[in-house]
Amino acid sequence: MASTPMLPPNSASGNPNFDGNARAAPAPPGTDMTGMCFRDQLWLNTYPLDRNLVFDYFALSPFYDLTCNNETIRMRSIHPLDLSHLSKMTGIEYALSEVMEPHLFVFRKQKRDSPEKVTPMLTYYVLDGSIYQAPQLCNVFASRVGRALYHISKAFTTAASKLEKIGYVDTENESAMLVPKAPKETIDLKEVKRIDHILASLQRKLPPAPPPPPFPEGYNPPKTAEGDTASDAQAQLPPLDPILDQGPSKRMKF
Repeated sequence: MASTPMLPPNSASGNPNFDGNARAAPAPPGTDMTGMCFRDQLWLNTYPLDRNLVFDYFALSPFYDLTCNNETIRMRSIHPLDLSHLSKMTGIEYALSEVMEPHLFVFRKQKRDSPEKVTPMLTYYVLDGSIYQAPQLCNVFASRVGRALYHISKAFTTAASKLEKIGYVDTENESAMLVPKAPKETIDLKEVKRIDHILASLQRKLPPAPPPPPFPEGYNPPKTAEGDTASDAQAQLPPLDPILDQGPSKRMKF
């Protein structure tokens, strides 16, 4: 693997690796830096962004830990991604996990306990020259779930307001249909008197109904419940008082 070219000091102003300015202190481990973005356009205009030089570009960013094993072997003029040297060390290191030259490079920050045992910690990616920290999977799930719950709650609120409005209108319509306004009835007294006069004249003109024919000899009509009830009622009537039930009293004329 090709060794990393050493950059000449003070070759460009404004870059901590190029001038004598002190580099800013790195963020403590575990700090969330997903809201940050690093890009050095001067470096990108000077060097090609490939798998051999991308680590030197990543080392300029605030995401880089100066105490990692890559920096140790880099000071020995060994390529910082040489796995044959990194696997013999323990501690924090960076590994290039995925490469799609020249657009995408994915770095994985991990803790090495033995040549075979490593524990992933954080992930960074270089996308078209801009370096970002990838969010952790739990944060991604929490953000997606929170966004989904927000939209679901908003949809239920909108649906409830519309259903409440529709139900209120339907209730008004149903009450108007079920309880129509009663029209005012007007009574014409002349028409009532005219109908009474017609009925009375018809009653006078029509002959009375003939009596029913007599029963044949030897025929006993069956007793009905109404007849029995009427006979029982007649039998239970109290006797008339000869004094009280004689009609209105007649006053003596003087």
